[in-house]
Amino acid sequence: MLLSDCSIGKKAKITAMSLADSFSRRMMDLGLMPGTEVQVVRKAPLGDPIVVQVRGYQVSFRMSEASCIEIEAMN
Repeated sequence: MLLSDCSIGKKAKITAMSLADSFSRRMMDLGLMPGTEVQVVRKAPLGDPIVVQVRGYQVSFRMSEASCIEIEAMN
């Protein structure tokens, strides 16, 4: 499943990221890496951007970026 497909309020764990090197390094600086738990907080009315809660803070992603982050749903 991709982060862009996750519903609002759902928690998930990042399993893989297929981003450009510079953007991937920035995500790791923010604490986003495989194994990190995330929760979708909100999506804009047209779906872009998406706001995600990560390690106590919120990060906003474009849908094109969120579609490069693979997740596994958590119960």
